[in-house]
Amino acid sequence: MSDALLEVRAVTQRFGGLVANSDVSLDVRKGEILGLIGPNGAGKSTLFNAIAGVRKPTEGRIVFEGQDVTELGAPQRCALGIARTFQVVKSFETMSVVENVMVGSFVRTASAAEARDRARDVLDFVGLRARESAMAGDLTPPEKRRLEVARALAAEPKLLLLDEAMTGLTPAEARQGVDLVRAIRARGMTIVMVEHVMEIVMPLVDRAVVLDLGKLIAEGPPGEIVRDDKVITAYLGERHRARNA
Repeated sequence: MSDALLEVRAVTQRFGGLVANSDVSLDVRKGEILGLIGPNGAGKSTLFNAIAGVRKPTEGRIVFEGQDVTELGAPQRCALGIARTFQVVKSFETMSVVENVMVGSFVRTASAAEARDRARDVLDFVGLRARESAMAGDLTPPEKRRLEVARALAAEPKLLLLDEAMTGLTPAEARQGVDLVRAIRARGMTIVMVEHVMEIVMPLVDRAVVLDLGKLIAEGPPGEIVRDDKVITAYLGERHRARNA
């Protein structure tokens, strides 16, 4: 029996004449942290949207827990156990912090009291409980990042998609973000993360998948990926090659 929680099979996504993803296939194993990396325009966000159900691929299939979910939209996939954050934070600015997280809780319960209790538990976990009554619009940028993660966690996902969750953070804030991701995985959750900052993503992930010009060019353990000639040429650059020669 496969240990894959998610299977992406020969996914191609076209926008008119532009091919954003080209015949991409990969597995995400239960309990792992998988890094999805590559230069700007590589097709990472497009693939994320295909996995999350935001946009159906032009060709190919998305399989989650053995079920073909290609035809299902984002709400249905969230109900099955796929939740995501966004690169551009999408908080409800005029709602309180706890109300923002309750939006995620309502995926699992219709009870407002249960949703609030679940939201408070998640806020404790991400370190925002003291801010539960604040308006989301009053949070600092790193707090908004944590709120985004909290709302996704409140939906009790099996697979968490993190879209550049460390963007705009100071090194100290990013270290706290790394600790949070590790704590989430310690709870048994599977994580796929898009991240640009190699110093963050490589020590954190179990495996990395590299896209370039819509195609998967490499996958494997971080130590192998950083030495891969195709990855160095497409993404890391010659200075990286020289430093590691």
